[in-house]
Amino acid sequence: MIKADNLSFSFPEKELYKNISFTLEEGQHCAFIGTSGSGKTTLTDMIMEPDRYMFDGTLKIDPDYRIGYVSQFSQLDKTREITVFDYMAEEFIRLQNEITAICTEMETSEDIETLLVKYQAALDAFDAMGGDDYENNINKKLNLADLSKHETAMVSSLSGGEFKLIQVIKVMLSNPHLIIMDEPDAFLDFENINSLKNLINSHKGTLLIITHNRYLLDHCFDKILHLENKELQEFDGRFMDYKLSLLQTKIELQELAAADTAEIERNKAIINKLRLAATFHTEASRGKSLHAREKVLERLEARRIKAPFVVIRQPEIVLPDLPESEETTVLKVHDYSAAFDEVLLEHVSFEMKSTDKVALIGPNGTGKTTLLRDIYKNKTQSIQVGDQVKMAFLSQIQGEMLGEDHTVQDEFFEIGFNTYDEIKAHIAKYGFGEEVLTQKIGNLSGGEKNLLQLAKVSVTKANLLLLDEPTSHLDTYSQLALEEAIDNYKGAVLMVSHDFNTIANCADYVLMVEDKNIRKISIRKFRKMIYASHFNKDYIEIQDKKKSVETKIESALKKNDFELAKGLSEELERLIKLL
Repeated sequence: MIKADNLSFSFPEKELYKNISFTLEEGQHCAFIGTSGSGKTTLTDMIMEPDRYMFDGTLKIDPDYRIGYVSQFSQLDKTREITVFDYMAEEFIRLQNEITAICTEMETSEDIETLLVKYQAALDAFDAMGGDDYENNINKKLNLADLSKHETAMVSSLSGGEFKLIQVIKVMLSNPHLIIMDEPDAFLDFENINSLKNLINSHKGTLLIITHNRYLLDHCFDKILHLENKELQEFDGRFMDYKLSLLQTKIELQELAAADTAEIERNKAIINKLRLAATFHTEASRGKSLHAREKVLERLEARRIKAPFVVIRQPEIVLPDLPESEETTVLKVHDYSAAFDEVLLEHVSFEMKSTDKVALIGPNGTGKTTLLRDIYKNKTQSIQVGDQVKMAFLSQIQGEMLGEDHTVQDEFFEIGFNTYDEIKAHIAKYGFGEEVLTQKIGNLSGGEKNLLQLAKVSVTKANLLLLDEPTSHLDTYSQLALEEAIDNYKGAVLMVSHDFNTIANCADYVLMVEDKNIRKISIRKFRKMIYASHFNKDYIEIQDKKKSVETKIESALKKNDFELAKGLSEELERLIKLL
């Protein structure tokens, strides 16, 4: 359906792709993954509007191919007065009205031929969308996404997460040949993520979805496109099978590299001896021996396999470095309430200690971000922040904390960095190359902007971090790095998150918004609650065993114990087959 062959493309400041090739066939559900800023969104833009881009290679798409699109930035229009059902039926109703109007015009018009052409085009468009049964199809999709109760509600009353699901449903109902979604999971709560999973899995057409959500990756896709270091790899199969393939390749490459390293060192020693001998002896045979050895060394070094997909540099996310200190209370919230058009939170009370790592969870639109902002502003009597507490805030609205018109270097000069080299060294830890320093922040990807926010937070002396959806837009490698950074941080963290893995791996306990109040629950109870909603018992047990085996493999590779690593990878493969 779509075929790219030796596709290359560059911006003036950055090369994105170098001779990449892939195919996307009818009915495939394809996950598009890769590190932040690798060019995933640009490639989907090229597929939708190839004429806008000057690229080398070929990109073959049928000119009659209809593509639907769900943006990561879909915004809810609170002023729009239309019901959910009517909003999703808009295009069907428009075509019905157009067909009726053409029929009416035919009764009096003499130009029947032109009207017949228009009538047939409108009818074909209506039929292509399954128009005869659109009301039933809308109801089925709403039921699948657990949104039936909102059918007659106004769109303006929906939460951001509910509206995102409505956007997905609306595009699916139009029945295009391909649907492209750019991080449709961003900011969705646990229930909405599960609804999105159901919508994806029930869709009969072709999907290309940019996502870093580990839950969706494990449950929704039969093809993987992985863009990394200007190259692209495609894999037909599940994400967990792809990860296993990468791990097995990593074991093979590391074993080969270890053998090659020993051989390279041996040849370097021989070359050094031959060079030393050549300084005292001028025989041609000695020069030939030296040249031959140098050629052997060149071949060995060239044979080192380039592995852009297995050796991916994980960012070194570091949070503020704090000294050890006695445990104190850093935050007290007492009888806090928040309301806009309606009451979101009321009579909320809790407190946090100086080393607490806390996840604030709950459905979209229940006041979590409002509470976080009020804590940061510290101007509400019901919120008390400790005298020795310094706060830092990471916003899901990235333009609040970053100057979109600034260059990256401007942003860091503004917060106290003194030299270009100092900034370059600092942001390199977060995976940024030197070329990004002069780029405008507004041109960066969502994941890159979140990494920049974290890079700014890291140089503060904050001992209370308020993080609003910190893993949103981050690739899986950056998510893992952030989890490790939170775990090592000696201060307190209050984060709004809907990422199950991040919460389970980082938080000491959970504050759950429930009935306009907040309830404290243990991580153990939180895990059981999520498992009951989304997983079966066998799945969780297998996942725990799988994680244990993966940890043992990494340990074996660090010790260059390749036989143990191979044996463990076979055990891992058996576990994955059970999933």
